Amino acid sequence: MIPLSLAAIAEITGATLDGVPDPAALVTGPVVIDSRLAGPGALFAALPGTRADGHDFAAAAAAAGAAAVLATRPAGVPALLVPDVTAALARLARAVVDALPDLAIAAITGSAGKTTTKDLAAQLVEALGPTVAPEGSYNNEIGHPLTVLRATEQTRYLVLELSARGQGHIAHLCQVAPPRLGVVLCVGHAHEAEFGGIAEVARAKAELPAALPADGVAVLNADDPRVMAMAAVTPARVVTFGRAPGADVRATGVTLDSRGRPRFTLVTGAGTGAVRLRLYGEHNVSNALAAAAVAAELGLTPEQIAERLSAATARSRWRMEVTQRPDGVTIVNDAYNANPEAVAAALRTLAVMATGRRAFAVLGHMTELGAGGPAAHEEVGRLAARASLAGLIVVGDEAAPMLTGAKTEPAWRGEALQVPDAGAAVDALRRRLEPGDVVLVKASRAAGLQRVALALTGEAAL
Repeated sequence: MIPLSLAAIAEITGATLDGVPDPAALVTGPVVIDSRLAGPGALFAALPGTRADGHDFAAAAAAAGAAAVLATRPAGVPALLVPDVTAALARLARAVVDALPDLAIAAITGSAGKTTTKDLAAQLVEALGPTVAPEGSYNNEIGHPLTVLRATEQTRYLVLELSARGQGHIAHLCQVAPPRLGVVLCVGHAHEAEFGGIAEVARAKAELPAALPADGVAVLNADDPRVMAMAAVTPARVVTFGRAPGADVRATGVTLDSRGRPRFTLVTGAGTGAVRLRLYGEHNVSNALAAAAVAAELGLTPEQIAERLSAATARSRWRMEVTQRPDGVTIVNDAYNANPEAVAAALRTLAVMATGRRAFAVLGHMTELGAGGPAAHEEVGRLAARASLAGLIVVGDEAAPMLTGAKTEPAWRGEALQVPDAGAAVDALRRRLEPGDVVLVKASRAAGLQRVALALTGEAAL
């Protein structure tokens, strides 16, 4: 964070100083919501939580050296009192952005692939100068300003990830840190229940291109008609990416190696480059192209983009995270989140990775699908049945329609069973796995199936 005095932060956020001995004392960062991360010069934001209230940890943050606490009530330590801590963080983040006029901001949204694309884009843009990007999926009204507040006078690029649970959320995040480049990856069924239909999901995602300035760039997926329709709502110049022949940034000659990692030729108006991704799954070609389009707009050549894409790694956990056990069993932990499109992509990747080997899929429920949820789960079951699995393990009652779908598929020849929880899934797999098998674990985060993968790899006990 750029250094700011407590008095300056109070003016920005409308805070009242409480118990502050020296209003000129500087906050040099970081701004944190976990008191364990506080240190000299930090600002601790006391947020209410589901299990704890941040105000209860204000003294610990102060003892660790925090300059002050951003709070809604006196906490017995130097504090900046505001009516709403989250809103204050947003105002503070915007002030930091306004103080850094040379900062180039790229924002990424979409129903799937945001975090992976953000990680890829950051690894490309880092070649151009100091870059800040979210850790994991810091993409909401709390994580977004916390990411922005990591910027300093040395930062030249912000690569941000924008999520939404309703209309207006993305527009708000764009006000916190106004992007010049905006990427829309896809419009899918994720969060359909919250929005009231896929058309409303598209309307929410369109808030990003609509927020861009006239001299900005809207990077849109040429393979998704709902995304391409957003060209009509943006004042910015439109650049397209995808597999479509007319896309400005596209891939040709796409193949997968024996481990399911894509290879392709990157094609742009400025030239081409050969890419060999270290990430798994053909769906990551689209994510890589989106990142490439951002990097090209910021000044990297096609050759530089291809080289850095080929070297890029997965920075965020539990997204097609592949672990090879000593006994030859391969565990694919893709349990961070799920929607019908993402599960279908993971199953396609599993089929390639398991060529000549036995494949198992452990699938849990997909959240926020609304009235279409049961039908979507059944369809996923049918897709699993067509993936030539040796076994399908469906976890929990909410995912039960997957089992129904699999058993109605004429091509199904494997074993299908339902278990109540993650522990039962691990027990079932341990009785069945043989050296050389491949296991995919996939579900929405609420299902907690990452515990299955972590138990199978030995990272954690269940």
